[in-house]
Order: sequence, then structure tokens, then C-alpha cells
Amino acid sequence: MQKFSAWSLIREAFGGHRGWTTQWRRAAPKPGYDAVIVGGGGHGLGAAYYLAAEHGLTNIAVVEKGWIGGGNTGRNTTILRSNYLFDESARLYDHALKMWRDLSQVLNYNVMYSPRGVLMLAHTVHDIQVIGRHIHANRGNGVDNEWLTPEQAKAFCPILNIERNIRYPVLGAALQRRGGTARHDTVAWGYARAADALGVDIIENCEVTGIRRDSRGAVEGLETTRGPIRTRKVGVAASGHTSVVLGYAGIRLPLESYPLQALVSEPVKPLMPCVVMSNTIHAYMSQSDKGELVIGAGTDAYNSYTQRGALHINMHTLEAICELFPMVRRLKMLRNWGGIVDCTPDRSPIIARTEVPGLYVNCGWGTGGFKATPGSAHLFAWTIAHDEPHPINAPFTIERFRDGLLIDEAAAAAVAH
Repeated sequence: MQKFSAWSLIREAFGGHRGWTTQWRRAAPKPGYDAVIVGGGGHGLGAAYYLAAEHGLTNIAVVEKGWIGGGNTGRNTTILRSNYLFDESARLYDHALKMWRDLSQVLNYNVMYSPRGVLMLAHTVHDIQVIGRHIHANRGNGVDNEWLTPEQAKAFCPILNIERNIRYPVLGAALQRRGGTARHDTVAWGYARAADALGVDIIENCEVTGIRRDSRGAVEGLETTRGPIRTRKVGVAASGHTSVVLGYAGIRLPLESYPLQALVSEPVKPLMPCVVMSNTIHAYMSQSDKGELVIGAGTDAYNSYTQRGALHINMHTLEAICELFPMVRRLKMLRNWGGIVDCTPDRSPIIARTEVPGLYVNCGWGTGGFKATPGSAHLFAWTIAHDEPHPINAPFTIERFRDGLLIDEAAAAAVAH
């Protein structure tokens, strides 16, 4: 009788040898490719998948300096929503949110999409006015959003404290019912397995050390720690490292990197039915499928590449969380971290061609990167395949910072997560 270990059974349940371990179909790069994606997170793997699935470019490689999904894709708070203020952002994020709905079926891999609803709390008269503006703007763009009274908000999230004598009294809330969560690491694995099945090479532990250009200045290949790779198209989606990679081609990006603080509690039975966010407090909370309370805080006030948490930011957030949700006060914190986010001056992304022919970039998402994953990947693949932007990502160019055509979602996003 054949014997199976627990590990082998788990591995098989999640798609077999290639779908669960890092032993992909090709562990080393070929000499040349039609296109190479730098960055093995959700955006990079998704772009490679859509290039193969929708644009017929199967001779593609994804190169990753570490391991698949080991960067920001595996270090975030899993929230999905599209209730952004400005027209450009609403189209972009709603494109992604619509794709999340069917992503498990498309990839044949459970990304644990859960449209449980996102509540955004109002604590002041100013909050009420700002949220009202968002609701009207969202509805004008065909994005669902609605106003709830404090009593309606508590009915939607029973553990919410709506007493009027607390520091941050709840005066109402906006609700996007289609918002929710997905499991971050499964998104990376789902795209990786689907891309691998279409012939995409996924090469881990392969750091880019240079970009080779021909006499015309166009891309002709990459230098990597695993040898040179010939290609005429390079797409860079390496959050936290994009400026370094594009610097090899002499391109400077308007990016700053900040640690974004978050933490999770010990796992408990289901008690949090939705996502609750507060801009005034700069805190938000949901519950993972494993039972952990996933709690997000703000960004550090200084540039850094550290991945440890800033205690004072987390303490401010936890004080407010314990007041809004008194029943969680006795829970223990399991772990905390600081995920690195690349931010543009207007806190909106860049998905565009660069001035170097054959070089494309997807960066600057700040705190919006995970929720945009399928839409961002889909639009990035289009841009690479057609050498021009899709209408949805056409406004998100590098040149907008030269021309002053900013998409200022820094404060307009209701909360920057």
C-alpha cells in the first residue's frame, strides 16, 4: 500500500507539486523571452498570466529576487473596495473589484474572496460631510455606496460601540456592500499556478542587477544574478524596489517608501462580520478565515525600508479599536509588521510606458496595491502587449507629475487603505 504523509496530502490538495512548492516548471532562465516581468507578487504574476491568457505571449518569464509572494503581496491586510472619490480612481478600482468576484473560477484556485461589506465610520460633522461627498461621487460613477445611521451601522456590525460618551462617537457610516476581503497569499499562488500552466517561466532567487539597452536606447535584455536574459519588453512591478530597478535604465521615479503598520490578534471564533474603517482614528479591522483579527494602522512619518512595526502608531490604533469594539480588549496580539509601501506625491499609482522603449512600470500604489491586484495586472498586461495604455489606466502616467495633471487621492480615498 502506498503511504502518504500529511504534507503530501496538503500539497496535492492545493494543486500538486508545482502549485504548492516553489519547484516551478523552469527553475533557471532561458537565454531569451518575448517579455520579462520583474517582481513575483500579485501584480507581476497576474500580468504574466494575462499576457499569456489574453494576448498570446507565452514565451514569458517572471523573475523574483526572493520567493513568490514574499513581498507586499504576503504582507497586507487583505481589504478590497472601490469607493474612491475621483473618476479615474473609481474606474480603476472598480475594474479590479469586478474581477475579484470571479477570480477563483478564472484561476481555478480559491482566493477566498469574501464580499462581506466595508463600513467607513464618521465621528465628526466634517466626517459626515466628506463621506456624503464620497457617496454622491461614487453613485455618479456607478459604484455602490450608501449612508447608514449609527443604529443601522450597529445592526450591520453588532460588536460596534455606538455610545455617544466615547472619544470617537459613531455618527454614521458609509457602506460599500461589494467590498470585503481576499486571502493575500492565495492570490499569488493562484496566478503563479495558472501562469505556469500556460507556459510562463517563474524564476525565484533571481535578482535584476542591470538593464541592457541597444544603440537606440531601447531595452534589449536584463542582467541578473542568474545570468543575462535577452528580451525586448520588460515590465517592472517590484514594490519597494521599483526605483532601484528602473534606476538601471537611468529613470528616476517620484516615489517615497514608508512602512505601513498592521497587526493580528490571536485567533478566535467568528465575531467580526465585515470590515470597519475609520479615517479620523486611522484604524481598521476585519477577521481572517483563520480567526485572527486583522488590524491596520497608519504609515510611519519618515522614509524607511524597515519591516518592523512602529509601536507608538500601533498603540494609538489599538486604543481606538478597544474603544470602538470593547469585547476585543482582552485579546493577545499575535504579531505585527510594517509592510513597505511606495507612494507617489498624489498617492495614486503609475501604470505606464516609460521613456525607454520596451520598459514599462507598475508602481506607486501606496496603500491601494492589494485591492487593485487583478485590475492592475490586467491593465499592465494590456499596456505591455499593445505598447500603449488601456483607457482605464491612461491617466496614470509618469508624465502627469511633469504636467501637473495629478490624481490626488491622498485624502480623497476616505482612508488611505
